[in-house]
Amino acid sequence: MFDGIHLGHQHVVRQALLDARALGANSVVASFDLHPLTVVRPEKAPRLIQSLAGRLDEIRRLGADAALVLRFDALFSQRTGEEFVRSLAGGFGRLRSFTVGQGFHFGHGRSGNVALLRGLGRELGFTVNAMAPIHIGAEVVSSTRVRAALREGRLGHVAELLGRPYSISARVVEGAQLGRTLGFPTANLEVDGLELPPVGVYAVRVQVQGQEYPGALNLGFRPTVAFSSPQMRLEVYLINFNGDLYGQTILVEWVKLVRTEKRFSGLPALRAQIARDVAAVTTLLC
Repeated sequence: MFDGIHLGHQHVVRQALLDARALGANSVVASFDLHPLTVVRPEKAPRLIQSLAGRLDEIRRLGADAALVLRFDALFSQRTGEEFVRSLAGGFGRLRSFTVGQGFHFGHGRSGNVALLRGLGRELGFTVNAMAPIHIGAEVVSSTRVRAALREGRLGHVAELLGRPYSISARVVEGAQLGRTLGFPTANLEVDGLELPPVGVYAVRVQVQGQEYPGALNLGFRPTVAFSSPQMRLEVYLINFNGDLYGQTILVEWVKLVRTEKRFSGLPALRAQIARDVAAVTTLLC
């Protein structure tokens, strides 16, 4: 799945890149469009650390020649590990090297593992790298560990596990335009299904078409405004930005929590607080 592209994932990808260069071959990172549990055990499916766009951006940044996004559906879930590997070998024409994590299992009923890969490698002509896990402290770096740190708001630890600051890549969608009414037009981001930090106001850096802007991000239920059915919203005000962001995918990098979510007496009090939040973010990032 490569959810989060954390240090353990990067260890696997970098070995694949080294092999590709040594063999004069192309490097391809394979990932699923959906988390497999979304299909096979929906009640157990975790929220994702990254959107698909975010994963692909990080795979590109690591230097892979290509990404193979596999559609995971009910039919795909029935493939055995051997069927999956043979389909890859047939699709690519020739596989030179296969790199996975040491404890990797795949295919229907977890029928695929490193031993199966090595057996098929001898038949089909590819070598197999089984990479040992990465540890920070006593525990293995994992997507589960990243999600737990995110929920607890430990952004420094999240960055340690990811090897980079925590960020999301998300599409800007139309919102209620409350921020525009208050004098602080915000970009509302599509973040359904993502694991996120606790609600509050954060200082962030935002990348838009190669340009970076400081921003004040609000994540929460907007308790000051009366909604018939409050929903979690993520909206960000870009400081010193003028333009239309609707439909664009932007990258938001979390820096620091400015304050927790609060209910105010009315919109004037909320407007005054937003101005203070923007001033605090400006002082911190500009």
